[in-house]
Amino acid sequence: MDKLYYSIGEVAETLGESVSCIRFWTNSFPKELHPRRTAKGNRQYSAEDIEALRKIQYLVKKQGLTLDGAQKQLEADGSKADKALKVADSLKAIREQLVAIKESL
Repeated sequence: MDKLYYSIGEVAETLGESVSCIRFWTNSFPKELHPRRTAKGNRQYSAEDIEALRKIQYLVKKQGLTLDGAQKQLEADGSKADKALKVADSLKAIREQLVAIKESL
């Protein structure tokens, strides 16, 4: 990620979610997400917003929390969600490496 701001479509593609899902999460988590608006009213997300969305995605999709549960988790201990997300990302990268090694044999 090397731009300052990303469109909602770029964010949705990066996270593998629909644009409507990103919009819904943005409206549901106003304390965590602060996309700026263009003159046309389009949302533009910073790298920090994308990280917050990744945490929300992890809590809702992977951990199976409700939106209220995810909100409470982020308010109570956001660093715990950070650590869990980093572990999940590391495991995913290791899995991809192992699959690549297996395919090369």
